[in-house]
Amino acid sequence: MLDKEFKYYQDHQNELVKQFNGKFIVIKDGKIEGAYDTQLKAYSESKKKFEVGTFLIQHCSPGVSSFTQSFHSRVAFQ
Repeated sequence: MLDKEFKYYQDHQNELVKQFNGKFIVIKDGKIEGAYDTQLKAYSESKKKFEVGTFLIQHCSPGVSSFTQSFHSRVAFQ
């Protein structure tokens, strides 16, 4: 649903990190709509202006770790 916004972040990550490193940025329609210190602040301010589900909140940091998650388990399959 927010593929366009996420693609924008991926395509511009390096330049965005130079400007917003460590911030939570709000992306809507291929534009940065705000940068905040916390995810909660980014959400609460953005939902005042935009319909929920129409914007992406992304933690801006270098590398793929800013947009990937790893899950580990002790399960063993035999």
